[in-house]
Amino acid sequence: MKKTQSAGGVIVNANGEVVVVSQKSKSWSLPKGHIEPGEDVLEAAYREINEETGLNVSCLILKKSFEPYQRTGLSYKDGKPTDEQKTIHMFLFMTQVTKLSPIDSHNPEARWVSKEQVVDILTHPKDKEFFLSIIDELDD
Repeated sequence: MKKTQSAGGVIVNANGEVVVVSQKSKSWSLPKGHIEPGEDVLEAAYREINEETGLNVSCLILKKSFEPYQRTGLSYKDGKPTDEQKTIHMFLFMTQVTKLSPIDSHNPEARWVSKEQVVDILTHPKDKEFFLSIIDELDD
């Protein structure tokens, strides 16, 4: 089984909304992605958030880091699921910016939704489980 590391964020705006992103127009997730060689976890989170939402480090206020969680990948090759075990490192960020402009063509859409809607939108069951485990921490 291939093991990978990903990083990203739960981003909350002044209205209490959370950003979700479309991945390859096939699934919905919190903004995150693979950690590249030479990056630390937080650097990767900032880069992925910028690519998938257009929000950059200057408009994000880091509030906390969450315990990493693991899940399988959602990727497919030749119509079969790939054998990938991801460890996902997530951070909580606040922002005053509401305009989202994804840069990554593979993740073409980002939108703000109420925190109550996030679980209904996320595709992967482990992402849903993670979000439910931290939802009460979003108001801190």
